Amino acid sequence: MAESTIYLRPEFFDDKERLLAESGGLSASAFRYASGVAALRFSNGQGEMVMLPFQGQQIWSAEFGGRNLTMRSMFDEPQATSDYLKTYGAFLIHCGFTAMGVPTETDDHPLHGELPNAPFQQAWVVLGEDEKGAYIGLGGRYQHTVAFSYNYTAEPLVKMYADSSLLHVSLVCRNRKQTPMEYMYLAHVNFRPVDNGHLLYSADITPQTVRVRRSIPSHVKVNPHYLDFLNALGEKPELHHQLTPGLAFDPEIVFGIDYRADAEGWAHTLQLHPDGGADYIRHRPAQLPVGVRWICRTPDQDAAGISLPATAEPEGYTAEKAKGYVKELAGGGEWRCDFVMGALDADEAAQMAARIEQIVA
Repeated sequence: MAESTIYLRPEFFDDKERLLAESGGLSASAFRYASGVAALRFSNGQGEMVMLPFQGQQIWSAEFGGRNLTMRSMFDEPQATSDYLKTYGAFLIHCGFTAMGVPTETDDHPLHGELPNAPFQQAWVVLGEDEKGAYIGLGGRYQHTVAFSYNYTAEPLVKMYADSSLLHVSLVCRNRKQTPMEYMYLAHVNFRPVDNGHLLYSADITPQTVRVRRSIPSHVKVNPHYLDFLNALGEKPELHHQLTPGLAFDPEIVFGIDYRADAEGWAHTLQLHPDGGADYIRHRPAQLPVGVRWICRTPDQDAAGISLPATAEPEGYTAEKAKGYVKELAGGGEWRCDFVMGALDADEAAQMAARIEQIVA
C-alpha cells in the first residue's frame, strides 16, 4: 500500500513546536528540548508518544487514555549525551548491537552497547496505510563502522495507528561486512508500575523458567533485606507477581524468563491494573528467545520492565558468550525483530488474560 516519507534534518527542530505532518487524526510535530535534543510528538485519537529521531530513536515517553505509561525517572527531559546513565528514563531504548548488558571486568563494551543513544545519520517520518489501518511513525538508519571490527546498519521503525493505544516496533540490522559478526540485542521497554498491579505472562512459573538474577552489578548498592528477597524469589518467583507497595524492588530485581508462544508465534505479558485495564507487550520468541524482566521501585525511580525481549540475558558479553547466547550474523546477512506494546482497556485486558491462560494451560 502507498506510503509517504518525510526526510528529516536537524535544522527542522527548534524550541518552538511546529506541526510537521498531518493525516486525518494522525499528526507529527517537531521541537527541541532545552537540552538541545531533537524530538517528535506523534498523536492519534488515543494518545501520544515522543520520539528522539537522532538520538537512538528512543521512544522517550508514551501516554494513552490520559495515563503516562513511561517509567518515573530522575530526568525531566533527555540529555544530549551518549552516556547511558546520564540520560535515562525512556519508554523504549534499543540496546546492543555489538554487545549488550552490564559489562564485567572482562568486558570493554559500554553499558548496554552503542545503540541506546546512537547518533542516527538518517531519520524519516512515514505516513501510510496497511492491513491494520492508517498509521504514522518514525524510521531511520544508524551505521556503525569500526575499521577491522564492525560495519553494520540498524533501521528501527515505530508505527502508531489511528485510534490505537498500541505501538508496533521493528528493527532490522544488516551486517555490511563480508565476514560474520557477533551480536546481542535487548528491547528495554520501561512501563510505569501501578500499585497492586498483577503480572501475567505466557511462561511456566518455576525457578527454572523464571530465574532471578543473583549477581549484583557494580553500580548497584544493596542491603540485607534485598538479599533476603532475592533468596525468596529464587525459590518462589511468583512472589513478585503482585506489585504491592513496599515490596523490595530497591534498587532493582532482574529475571530471565523462558516464554511460551501462541499459535501465531507471539508471547504475551500484562501488567493488570486494579481498575481492569493493563499495560501490554508481545514479542516473538523465534526472534527474541530470551525474556528479561527488570523492576525498580525506589523513591527516585519507578519502573516495570515487565518484558524486555532479548537475544541474551543482560550480564555482559563475556558471561553471555559463555552461556551460548551471543549470536552470529553472516557476512551480508540481515536480522529482524518485531514487538508491540502499549495499553489495553478492561475488555481487551480480560481477553488477553484468557489467551495467556490458554497458552500455559
